[in-house]
Amino acid sequence: MFSQIASRFRAYQANRKVASHLARMDDRELLDIGISRSEIEYLVRSGRHQL
Repeated sequence: MFSQIASRFRAYQANRKVASHLARMDDRELLDIGISRSEIEYLVRSGRHQL
């Protein structure tokens, strides 16, 4: 049980790191990789950032 909680927490931390990195990018950089600022949370939550 503890390992499952730890695993989920590590995944949460990794997702927050990705979201933070994307949020620091300007709109032109986001457009270059094919996403808009409004899509950041959705992409991170759905795991689409791992493509």
